[in-house]
Amino acid sequence: MNILMNAWSYFATNILQQPAWMIGLIVLIGYILLKKPWYDVLGGTLKAIIGYMILAVGSSGLVNNFRPVLVGLNERFNLDAMVIDPYFGQNAVTVGVAERFGKSFSPVMQLLLIAFVINIVLVRFRKVTKLRSLFTTGHVQVQQASTAYWLILFALPGLVNNDIALLIVMAVVLGLYWAVGSNLTIKPTQELTDGAGFCLGHQQIMGVALFSWIAGKWHERDIKKGKKASKKIEDIELPGFMSIFNENMVCTAILMTIFFGAILLLLGRDYLIALGEEEGGMAADESFLFYILNTCLNFAVYLAILQLGVRTFVTELTNSFQGIANKLLPGSIPAVDCAVSYGFGSPNAVPIGFLAGAVGQFLAIGALILLKSPVLVIAGFVPVFFDNATIAVYANNKGGLKAAIVLPFISGLCQVFGSAFIASWVGMAAYGGYLGMWDWAVVWPVFTVVMKYLSYAGLAIVIIALLIIPQLQYRKDKEGYFLMTEDWEAYKELKSKKAE
Repeated sequence: MNILMNAWSYFATNILQQPAWMIGLIVLIGYILLKKPWYDVLGGTLKAIIGYMILAVGSSGLVNNFRPVLVGLNERFNLDAMVIDPYFGQNAVTVGVAERFGKSFSPVMQLLLIAFVINIVLVRFRKVTKLRSLFTTGHVQVQQASTAYWLILFALPGLVNNDIALLIVMAVVLGLYWAVGSNLTIKPTQELTDGAGFCLGHQQIMGVALFSWIAGKWHERDIKKGKKASKKIEDIELPGFMSIFNENMVCTAILMTIFFGAILLLLGRDYLIALGEEEGGMAADESFLFYILNTCLNFAVYLAILQLGVRTFVTELTNSFQGIANKLLPGSIPAVDCAVSYGFGSPNAVPIGFLAGAVGQFLAIGALILLKSPVLVIAGFVPVFFDNATIAVYANNKGGLKAAIVLPFISGLCQVFGSAFIASWVGMAAYGGYLGMWDWAVVWPVFTVVMKYLSYAGLAIVIIALLIIPQLQYRKDKEGYFLMTEDWEAYKELKSKKAE
């Protein structure tokens, strides 16, 4: 047994928790099952790994670039509060779970394994479950397993002293959430990418599905009422000097300079020097003007790097996954990092969604301060950027510019108010952080409330509700449901015939 656990621990640490190597393993297995020549297998695997590493450089660069702003708002204005950020949230569980519940953090990795196996089983029996997506984003799974561990311990305290029952219950709920949530993003993602063959496996999957649906309904309502539907961002031709915003790098650079430049000016040169270069501050002999410009323009640099990473690995992943889909999990597709969607649709939706979500978050934080909330929230970059940029990309595709502004703004409000409620209620706020991304600020608080007040009946309601969702999706489009992942061109042809 120890040998098996050690092997799993090695695999989990070095592959499952490292998305680049997890994606590389999937591509390797897929190409082998497709019986590709060894040199194609090696080349495709390396491209997938390197591509994801490039994406990771872009993502981490965006996060690190935001660090002086986050630290500055915290220290300069004494905003000592809970940070909504996946890494702060994971750290809060690591530090607080023993003190709060008398439990070790180590079962989280076992929970991750069992939940992942459940996701595989659910997809393998897709004819019954109607589930078609395999959640492959390992670092996200670790963060979610950590937060789910705390929430379910809080909601069902009777499981605290029964480790086996605790792991089974948690794994079933989490595995279902991964399978059902990512499955909900298949249709909007296939429409966005014109059948690229992946969906989302991240922290806002149910939010993306909901906002995509709202954007589509909004668009349909405007058409029925004879109103002029909002144009997609990429279809808008800006007049005169504003045409420079049609270029993604220029648009990102200008918007970030205005937004972050104002905050850095507010923090002041003296503070940023005192902060130190290690924390993202500036050197004593550095020009304040060029520090601001470099910091702000780096957002455009890292976003371009991220998009390059997407283009490098996504083709290998989707091509190779056909081997897995054909041999092991028929009709399935991989659920991947939300940043992959940034290579499709309008690139300018990304900064627009981020800024709209940031305004929503800051207004919500201001409301908490005015209302003297016992929990003050500090905006983390990961939720405000990756949630709201992603929602904007999908909302723009379904409902145009109006949806790409309004819906991320609403998302920002939900992230702050929902996180303040749930983190305060379950006790995570005391340990300085909460995951804070859309599903975990809205969907999982609902799960927690239902389970807390209805106990095991509430647990049954959550599980049954998750199982019913894909059945309802299937009933809505029996002919096209599985065709959507098996043959996108045939699916489009079917839809075209039905529309005639």
